[in-house]
Amino acid sequence: MADEYSSWVGLVYVFNLIVGTGALTLPSVFAGAGWLLSTILVSLLALVSFITVTFVIETMACANATVHWRRVQSHKIDESEVPADSDSEIDNTTEETAIINTNRRRKRYYNINTKVELGEMAKLYFNKLGQLLFYLSLCIYLYGDLAIYATAVSKTVVDLTCKSYNNTEDYNVKCLDSIGILKIDMYRIFVAIFALLVGPFTYFKVQKTKYLQVFTTALRWSAFIIMITLACIRLSKYGQEGHPKLFYLSGIPALIGSSIYSFMCHHSVPGLISPFANKHHVIKQIGLDYLSICCFYLLLAMTGSFAFETLDDLYTLNFIPTESDTSGVFMEIAKYFLGAFPLFTLSTSFPIIAITLQNNLKSLFLDINVIERYNFFVRRLVFPTLAVVPPILVAFSTHNLRSLVAFTGSYAGVLIQYIIPACLVYFARQHCTRNIGNYDNKYASPFKHVFWFMFVIGWSIFCVIFVTANFIMLEINSK
Repeated sequence: MADEYSSWVGLVYVFNLIVGTGALTLPSVFAGAGWLLSTILVSLLALVSFITVTFVIETMACANATVHWRRVQSHKIDESEVPADSDSEIDNTTEETAIINTNRRRKRYYNINTKVELGEMAKLYFNKLGQLLFYLSLCIYLYGDLAIYATAVSKTVVDLTCKSYNNTEDYNVKCLDSIGILKIDMYRIFVAIFALLVGPFTYFKVQKTKYLQVFTTALRWSAFIIMITLACIRLSKYGQEGHPKLFYLSGIPALIGSSIYSFMCHHSVPGLISPFANKHHVIKQIGLDYLSICCFYLLLAMTGSFAFETLDDLYTLNFIPTESDTSGVFMEIAKYFLGAFPLFTLSTSFPIIAITLQNNLKSLFLDINVIERYNFFVRRLVFPTLAVVPPILVAFSTHNLRSLVAFTGSYAGVLIQYIIPACLVYFARQHCTRNIGNYDNKYASPFKHVFWFMFVIGWSIFCVIFVTANFIMLEINSK
């Protein structure tokens, strides 16, 4: 196929998808929960996230098998016409052995040649209520994602524009001595400018081009490598300035939310895995990706936690030069590049996420099969507006990026990353066993014992209860 790419290229795409905005919020919450406790939790969260990615891959194969089985049962194709994976062994069975080995032939049903999105899997294996809950959780997650993008971009511009203060989260101070505008007012002005400049792209069919992907990928890798390098240089030059505790329980909720957000890729796995030219070892390769990403996150967070006395919610803001900074020209340029880094990547991603959101909103409220029957106002104006306005209003109301990430990751993120994949694979296995009769899925998760399903559900409940209790306590203390 022309759209196929090698497994290693696909793994780079997966790496780039996962390592994004969430990683910029990780150092602050990592230090806040204590470096040892955070190391344990981030490693555990990476493991749980990998487990549920394998659930999604297994369900993709089940969905392909279900589609093939239905076509066979409706006599649209013969059983021998079911396509095998491009990396499958050549079938040399004769007519006689094919009759005897029906189950072996049906093993070919379980492939992932055809891309089946999460929404399509939900329609195959969930009832109407399950489908509704799926789309609601996905839309809530995407709304949170957009609010985080708008907030991160606006905060970055404020910190690049306004005077530097010791407490960068205090927005009730003047932006500049020469003007009387407070930082919070300047922040809201930039949110409005962001909405006016980037929001309109949601009303058009904006697609990521190959060159845009290459450009943003190069920016992302450059920024993260520079941040780790500068933190190491700072440690060698000034010694340890940050003194994070070993354990700090009150920091766990924010860490959970940020880590879940940082390991999220599940909603895009079908589109990334399907074009793999050779899928034979895809689960092991994704595991290698997750191990690399976990080590990368720990290195980024650990160096930042010990190099800086205080950490901003958005890690790049720690590198913005101050008036007392005496670094050379090259270092100044590198720091300004890091300060402006979120502007490039988040602004280009915002319209894409918004278009994804409006498409899911249409799937939730409209009949997609007859979408052209709806008038232009409904199709091209109402839903783009519904996708853009709420997250912009959320960004107007708060500049607390840590809370937004904690809420988005801990609630909607738990549903998308943990509960939905676990429920999908559970019902998919039952459906295929009951209807096809032989569950010989070569893409089955190595975590196929029912214990792992119960573990993921139990871990999800723990995350939600812990974070909810913390939010309630913070609300009580604030009063």
